[in-house]
Amino acid sequence: MTSRSSKATARTSSEARAVARTQTLLPGRDGIGTVRRTTLPGGLRVVTETLPSVRSATFGIWAHVGSRDETPTLNGATHYLEHLLFKGTRGRSALDISSAVDAVGGEMNAFTAKEYTCYYARVLDTDLPLAIDVVCDMLTGSLIREEDVDAERGVILEEIAMTEDDPGDVVHDLFARTMFGDTPLGRPVLGTVDTINALTRDQIARFYKKHYDPTHLVVAAAGNVDHATVVRLVRRAFDKAGALGRSDAAPVAPRDGSRAIRTAGRVELVGRRTEQAHVVLGMPGLARTDDRRWALGVLNTALGGGMSSRLFQEVREKRGLAYSVYSYTSGFADCGLFGVYAGCRPSQVHDVLRICRDELDLVAREGLTDDEVHRAVGQLSGSTVLGLEDTGALMNRIGKSELCWGDQMSVDDMLARIAAVTPDDVRAVASELLGQRPSLAVIGPLKDKQADRLHAVVS
Repeated sequence: MTSRSSKATARTSSEARAVARTQTLLPGRDGIGTVRRTTLPGGLRVVTETLPSVRSATFGIWAHVGSRDETPTLNGATHYLEHLLFKGTRGRSALDISSAVDAVGGEMNAFTAKEYTCYYARVLDTDLPLAIDVVCDMLTGSLIREEDVDAERGVILEEIAMTEDDPGDVVHDLFARTMFGDTPLGRPVLGTVDTINALTRDQIARFYKKHYDPTHLVVAAAGNVDHATVVRLVRRAFDKAGALGRSDAAPVAPRDGSRAIRTAGRVELVGRRTEQAHVVLGMPGLARTDDRRWALGVLNTALGGGMSSRLFQEVREKRGLAYSVYSYTSGFADCGLFGVYAGCRPSQVHDVLRICRDELDLVAREGLTDDEVHRAVGQLSGSTVLGLEDTGALMNRIGKSELCWGDQMSVDDMLARIAAVTPDDVRAVASELLGQRPSLAVIGPLKDKQADRLHAVVS
């Protein structure tokens, strides 16, 4: 005799099969590199990229939530939750989760960023069904028990302490605070000792329920995978957990953000007894959707992206003032950052910063030479392709693209956009961005006289 609940489940499964929508987003070549998307009832999206020539597969689930979605009281909740989803489900203990992937020689991990979170496993292609079952179980069936919250609190506090012991990491959090102040983008992803100690199990459980429904999730798989098989296994795992959601629900749109607060000419100095001073000098950059991001990528590469870059040559090669010096960009939904990092002896801080500031000012006024632009275009093109040589990188690309842009761009299209950047494009973006008054973050054993001189660098 079939129960009423069994009939309801059968109707739900039938309905799911009827309304699932599959599209080929990128056709690939001879079936290699084909990217497909299926949207399941309930709003869950599944994207795959097929590479039959490899023997591995990477499976990940991206959540449309990051530290930017936290209130001041909840600062650190997204990362806390990332830890807790590994602590056990209704069907698996924490040991079961880790040992299942270890037993097949795979690797499993997760990361939390300002605007998204990702959980993933990389395994042999034959073990992909196991990876799908384990990761989906973690995302849909986490218990978030009180005892696990209490135990993991100590682990996260240790992680914060470990980060604090590395001023080369902390200075980037300090720079974000310098630029964005006490806003979600300005607060650390890990949270603080005070906020982590104050978070409760109920707060985290509510956060989980709010942000981990299917409309907020993107499933991504890359490698020797079959799209239809991945969709079937994912649907089965979510259906088993009763987590497919309402059949008429639609995926959330890519984040557009609310205009972030940014400051100029601000200086944050933190005195600490370190062997080196760690500095970040920077200014507002571009949002990740800005079409000028390709020109900014070329500019960043030429300024501080390698051994031939201006900053590396001027600071390290010619003067020997620092071992590590580079520039970087961070793009968010509605804004971005451009920064220059250097680690040097405390007595050399002012000289290093003055050289960096002078180079930024010079490029803002005059731009880069044609040779520098052409070299940077080649370097950026090569690094883009080489960075996509494993299934983990491919999974990251298609998962993040679906979550953040709602679309996919082929590698050929990316290379074409980079190749199309002209010296005039780079000069225009350099003039606009590098011509802004910079802000500065410094950690190190600074003396009062040095602090006064550092303030003068950004004036």
